[in-house]
Amino acid sequence: MDKGSAHILVIDDDTRLRNLLQRFLREQSFAVSTAKDAPEARMLLEQYKFDILIVDVMMPGESGIEFLKKLRQEDNVPVIMLTAMGETADRINGLENGADDYLPKPFEPKELVLRIRNILKRTPEKRFDIPAPLNLGLCFYDAVKKELTTKQGDIIHITPVEQSLLNILGQNPGQIFTREKLAETLGSGQSPRSIDVQITRLRKKIEKDSKNPRYLQTIRGKGYMLLAE
Repeated sequence: MDKGSAHILVIDDDTRLRNLLQRFLREQSFAVSTAKDAPEARMLLEQYKFDILIVDVMMPGESGIEFLKKLRQEDNVPVIMLTAMGETADRINGLENGADDYLPKPFEPKELVLRIRNILKRTPEKRFDIPAPLNLGLCFYDAVKKELTTKQGDIIHITPVEQSLLNILGQNPGQIFTREKLAETLGSGQSPRSIDVQITRLRKKIEKDSKNPRYLQTIRGKGYMLLAE
């Protein structure tokens, strides 16, 4: 892997620091996504593959340590913990729960970059197949570019929520997702009722007959699933 092109997820409730790190790390040629808390981070982790996570310990609701404990039950992605706490016991707690490194605040962004690069050097290269665009009959959806296009290549406008729905459902074709699960995964104030509205709007863009959907199907009493050609 080209270490400079690694995809990093920064999870911190401090908007100023989150934006600063995103800007600085992008200047170092990294791809960077951000999340303000654990639920938003999980939504992104379900949609994308990350090479390393930068996680703040002191977050409202679920702490960084609690997030890390759950993460380690299913994922070994490298994690650097950030915290204002500098005590030895706090560092040990983070490392014992699966952190790969620990950086107390305040810190120099250049030091963080060095730690990131050192971890990436000793991380085996992961190769992920680039998903082929979903063939939805009259149109294609490219999950990498997050673009919905006609067969002629014309772009069909879709909202960020519609992109997320296609990413989630498209990565798991034939799998049924409940309205509640989709609302939880999307976050951002979504509800089961709002999911119904989003699905209706999306069908009008991808289906030949939105009232008799071929691709984005309703499974009565269970939820929704996506089928592609």
